[in-house]
Amino acid sequence: MDSAAGSMKSRLTPYVFACWILAAFGGLMFGYDIGISGGVTGMDDFLQKFFPHILERKKHANENNYCRYDDQLLQLFTSSLYIAALVASFFASGACTAFGRKPTILTAAVFFVCGAALCGFGQALWMLIIGRILFGFGVGFGNEAVPLFLSEIAPVHQRGAVNILFQLFVTIGILIANLINFVTAKIHPNGWRISLGLAAVPGTILLIGSLIITETPPSLVQRNKMDQGKSALKKIRGVENVDFEFRQIVESCEQARQVKDPFRKLFRKSGVPPLIISNVIQIFQQLTGINAIMFYAPVLFQTLGFHSDASLLSSVITGLVNVGSTFVSIFTVDKIGRRLLLLEACIQMLISQVAIGAILHVHLKDTGSLNKGWALIVVVLVCSFVMSFAWSWGPMGWLIPSEIFPVETKTAGFAFAVSTNMIFTFLIAQAFLSMMCHLKANIFFFFSAWIVIMGLFVLFLLPETKDVPTNEIEERIWKPHPLWRKFF
Repeated sequence: MDSAAGSMKSRLTPYVFACWILAAFGGLMFGYDIGISGGVTGMDDFLQKFFPHILERKKHANENNYCRYDDQLLQLFTSSLYIAALVASFFASGACTAFGRKPTILTAAVFFVCGAALCGFGQALWMLIIGRILFGFGVGFGNEAVPLFLSEIAPVHQRGAVNILFQLFVTIGILIANLINFVTAKIHPNGWRISLGLAAVPGTILLIGSLIITETPPSLVQRNKMDQGKSALKKIRGVENVDFEFRQIVESCEQARQVKDPFRKLFRKSGVPPLIISNVIQIFQQLTGINAIMFYAPVLFQTLGFHSDASLLSSVITGLVNVGSTFVSIFTVDKIGRRLLLLEACIQMLISQVAIGAILHVHLKDTGSLNKGWALIVVVLVCSFVMSFAWSWGPMGWLIPSEIFPVETKTAGFAFAVSTNMIFTFLIAQAFLSMMCHLKANIFFFFSAWIVIMGLFVLFLLPETKDVPTNEIEERIWKPHPLWRKFF
């Protein structure tokens, strides 16, 4: 640990731990939606009500395995959320700056609860789409505010682990959604309503939590609430002597106040390295293929020949692997750093994706299904892929962008990162089923090629941010780097 980090005293109190957990429910909401939509779109009752033509196609025994779910409207049900989140992320940036992280999280919770109610009681497709859009507004506000909140209230030597709570709760949300889908798939004809409507439960917890958590000290100081900022810092650090850290926060915020237009400064020469890094990481996070698998896991496993119950059970298994593996990141990220986790995962993900593609290419034809042995091997390989993603590109996609921007451009830069994530999440969600229809098993080779590029990016262009305070990022990260120093 460096001397600056060592000068920042802190102890873990029940209150600050509660703040971490309650705020992280924003991640759980995001994960719940990722997990729930794929299961719902595979339920016959849901298809019968909103997409009867797809249900008829699904029932045809000789239908092409790779194309039975290829429908733009069905994909729009899943992906419409992310266009809304893209738009909302920029409003969320302004809200974070003007009003603080806490009110922005509260706004996210309200959108989540309203979206859940509309989807759960929806009688027409347009009602579901509007409900999904409200969910999207919640995701946009939550994914902007929660990682910033966690990053700003965490001690610098625990910043990685605390920030990864967001991704951990994303994985827990996916697992809960898979478990709920496994149960509600047997409830006819309204099991899908229960799945969609139960999103209101974590939404309500986030709503209540947003009233309990503290505002972050940097946000308070940035809005000239100096006394409140120092009090909040004492409260979250659990000690009285916070002078050294508070001075650093004040100095950073003083620099930030001199910047009247953070979006304009973001595009100046010195803003280019963090902007490129944060956005490229978001793009690569989606091009691993993880959301294609997590969105459509039940559909994917049905394509492989699993029956409906078995496919949902397989997605529950991948959900358990996802949650368990995220803990690996929590316990290692502040010890071994960000880069090593990302590089190891690239190797493991590449092996898994190539093996899946090879097995499907050889053994899964347009009709028929995989035999039981090969299907189980594919499930194991999917778990291996999910495992490596869960301790690397999943949490790092949110952690690194929250670390590398200076205070004056942090909310603006993070808004670009969130919006980039939403754009590519939308593109993958909207295109995956069609890509699977046209590329067939080659879709896994498509994602594998991107994983190779990602590994090279980390190896040559990504600096290590472990244990580096925000106000020292420029001197310790960018200026010593052989490429990025040219921008300073």
